[in-house]
Amino acid sequence: MTGWYVGMALGVVVIAVAAAIVITIVVLARRIAAQARTAVDGVEVVRRQTEALSGVGRINDSGVRILHSARALRKVAVGK
Repeated sequence: MTGWYVGMALGVVVIAVAAAIVITIVVLARRIAAQARTAVDGVEVVRRQTEALSGVGRINDSGVRILHSARALRKVAVGK
């Protein structure tokens, strides 16, 4: 009869540990979901703020061309 009580006690302990693990996972999942929503909102703000930068590639290309022209002019002016 004592073995039966030990078995029941172990079963209760195993179930309690499993329940604690599941509860911890659910709480952490909710916290992660809230943080993910905040991150998505932040990404949306960044997207809206950077939409106006669509011409940056063209501006960079123009800057590179100006730099190359300036270097070529310097070579002509200095003679090297």
